[in-house]
Amino acid sequence: MPTTNSTKLPPVICLMGPTASGKTALAMALHDALPCDIISVDSALIYKNMDIGTAKPTTDELAKYPHRLINLRDAAQSYSAADFCQDALVEIAKIRANNRIPLLVGGSMMYFKSLIEGISPLPAADSAIRKQIEAEAVEHGWEVMHEHLAKVDPVSAQRIHPNDPQRLTRALEVFQLTGNTLTQLTQIKGDKLEGDVLQFAITPKERHTLHERIELRYHQMIAQGFEQEVIKLKERGDLHENLPSIRCVGYRQMWQYLDGEFDHKEMVFRGVCATRQLAKRQLTWLRRWPELQWLNTEEDTNLSQVLAAVGKC
Repeated sequence: MPTTNSTKLPPVICLMGPTASGKTALAMALHDALPCDIISVDSALIYKNMDIGTAKPTTDELAKYPHRLINLRDAAQSYSAADFCQDALVEIAKIRANNRIPLLVGGSMMYFKSLIEGISPLPAADSAIRKQIEAEAVEHGWEVMHEHLAKVDPVSAQRIHPNDPQRLTRALEVFQLTGNTLTQLTQIKGDKLEGDVLQFAITPKERHTLHERIELRYHQMIAQGFEQEVIKLKERGDLHENLPSIRCVGYRQMWQYLDGEFDHKEMVFRGVCATRQLAKRQLTWLRRWPELQWLNTEEDTNLSQVLAAVGKC
């Protein structure tokens, strides 16, 4: 860790891992041990009034361990990896300017990847164009919209499924806004992190242990009032199942349960399964990640390993 007289930038610590792996607890321990400030890297924690189902730190925890980049958006709004990178780079610069260490913690792997490698200069979302695309889809169907994309951007069309309206809309929107395809623009990289970037992933050694942690946490969420939280979201009247916020793991299953699609027991089963599937996808990302140091959730040496790495910077 550089002194106040050093011209070297403080390192950035990236703490990744699947859901329910113990990231938050380790982040809090690091906050106690280092002059660091926590930045959330979680696409669900950015939403206001979505606290229980996202396992957002409690009010007391946030008072002692402030997290930046949470509660940024209303549930009706969107937030992209590009938005995150822009916001995160600003926060990292502020933290480093105070000679403190940015500690990025979360499980949104695309956010981490975009920040570390640099994200393409894609345009911001345009609500008018999105409404136009959605209206055409209602009239002609998403299969036809997928055919339109295949004509202008066959590479993206091959990657994006016809039943994925969110990504289809984005690809078509980018082309309409810029005249360039998503494929062309994603080959250009923008600003990325400077200086030392220490990358850690934490997870239990055994898969069944992670599964048990996920199931326990889901039941704890139910006991804490998760159902009532989603009822309040539904009562607003301006939210629906296909919004990115409601598509968050757990929320979609609770939403469908409240719509009467299945009973409470089935909702819990589906919620736990969906969370396990999310964890599997997160681990798949991490196993392909370069320059990653692995930590075992059940070990008591995780804090000392991170501190030792920071000490070498």
